[in-house]
Amino acid sequence: MKKVNSRRIKFLLDKLPRKPGIYFFLSENKEVIYIGKARSLKERVRSYLLPTTDMKIHHIITETADIDFILTESEKEASFLENNFIQQYQPRYNIRLKDDKSFPYLKLTNQEQYPGIYLTRKVEKDGAKYFGPFSPAQQARTSIQIVNKYFGIRGCREQITGKRKRPCLEYDLNLCSAPCIAYISEADYRERVHNAQLFLEGKVEKLLKIIQSKMEKAARLQEFEQAAHWRDLIITLEQIKAKPRFISSQSEDKDIFGYNRKNQDVCLYIFNMREGKVVRSKRIIYRKTQEKSDKQLLEDQVKNHYSSHPEIPGKILLPFRLEKPEELIKVLTQSKQGKVEIIYPSRGKNKRLLELANRNAAYALERKEQERIPLVRLQEILGLTTLPLVIEGYDISHTGGEESVGSLVVFKQGKPWKSAYRKYKIKTVSGPNDVASLQEVLMRRFSRGMAEKTPFPDLILVDGGKGQFNAAQAALQAMGLQDIPLIAIAKREETIFSDQYPQGLNLDKTSPVLQLIQFVRDEAHRFALTFHRRRRIKKSFASLLDDIPGIGPKRKLALLSHFRSIDEILQTPQADLEKIIGSHAAKALLKYKE
Repeated sequence: MKKVNSRRIKFLLDKLPRKPGIYFFLSENKEVIYIGKARSLKERVRSYLLPTTDMKIHHIITETADIDFILTESEKEASFLENNFIQQYQPRYNIRLKDDKSFPYLKLTNQEQYPGIYLTRKVEKDGAKYFGPFSPAQQARTSIQIVNKYFGIRGCREQITGKRKRPCLEYDLNLCSAPCIAYISEADYRERVHNAQLFLEGKVEKLLKIIQSKMEKAARLQEFEQAAHWRDLIITLEQIKAKPRFISSQSEDKDIFGYNRKNQDVCLYIFNMREGKVVRSKRIIYRKTQEKSDKQLLEDQVKNHYSSHPEIPGKILLPFRLEKPEELIKVLTQSKQGKVEIIYPSRGKNKRLLELANRNAAYALERKEQERIPLVRLQEILGLTTLPLVIEGYDISHTGGEESVGSLVVFKQGKPWKSAYRKYKIKTVSGPNDVASLQEVLMRRFSRGMAEKTPFPDLILVDGGKGQFNAAQAALQAMGLQDIPLIAIAKREETIFSDQYPQGLNLDKTSPVLQLIQFVRDEAHRFALTFHRRRRIKKSFASLLDDIPGIGPKRKLALLSHFRSIDEILQTPQADLEKIIGSHAAKALLKYKE
């Protein structure tokens, strides 16, 4: 299973960019099982395929069915977003960051007569001014020290009553201007608070020039310790300037809509910010069917989004102005039963958020185009008249001819289409006859398809060599469906057989076309093997029940429908068993346990 999934991960790797962001490992049912951050998404995910004894990585790779991602501007920004999404989704393989502990903020208590500055991890609506978040936390502590030392803002939580007789040690260490004993007037202190606030807000260009001059002067005078002091301050100022856009120090709710169109394909990329944190994202890709402007398309999609998502925030950020925004605001206000504001940001943090949403929308369309490349190349290699948008894969599984089953998996536009998967119990074949079993599955699938007039695939793929290919071809010809393109892929040499290549075709192992064919084949094999194992276990389970007195056909059927193994039955309390099979049979089961 791990080998099969490693090949699947390699196939998915081609869709990942060498850019910073966060990645999501998704299970078969689209559950987020692990979230991580990366400087390069492709290289980070590739590292999971390296040999390792780490069982967590083994389980992640084994259970991964798909990989998703969100682009960011930097690895640091990805770190903040990773924290938000881990707390939101609580993936079972993420051990760190699953609690409510978040990145630290700085709190400037503007509501007080003599404001102080403190470290906090919680943003409250108390009149204070919050700055951050900071990563690592040491950066926040360093910032407090700078504000204490260079602006004289107090870091103590003492109530200033004017009765103190002498300043504390912080004043002697030049970390406070001592407003507690009136060494500074309230007006001068407020001016310092204002300057500190500008510094924390990142409005430090003028300050940087002054400090740069001081550093260069100290270096010329060979005062290297002082020069290093100013250098460290410059580094801290630069780090503080690079604010994360995925967290706001204001506890606000807003949705950010990114938009991109490429030819007929349109993508809407949505970030949901709740209580100041981006906690969800969603992309909607669809094909434009009418001649509409981008403004009309965006307005229609925003309306459609909120018709199925009743949670409407107070602010909605859009990348450009709509033709009739008043109508949209009216509809959303009525749905929310509260004020809704549509914003078209032109600068600042909101603008940067929109730019990132737009970039993710553009990359989603680029990714979709990349996904078509193997299909186009496959069409060229096989000489198909149409693009193989729908591929059906078939495989047979059994143990020495016992419990033979068949599988049908469907890939739509190069991706598994799970709702179309089908399982078959082999009915007309006895013994280990893969070729005849494959013919039975194909006859049953396409006979029903013709009766129900359902669409047929653009390509059929069977697991096996030339024998399986000839058998499948004969089955299709018998039904008059020989025009449906057919290929087979043999294991070991990975040789592909088709009408164009009756002697077989071997593609380069790194070929995206071969990787797609292997992906379909492996998925069909996995699906058939899983079904076969369940059948075998159930048969073994049923055989064990035959040995227990008092368990007849009806009670046996009842137990088989409620439980998956004999161990599960034996661990069930007697009272619960009695509800299913009665007290006499339940006692017989308990006696069997003893």
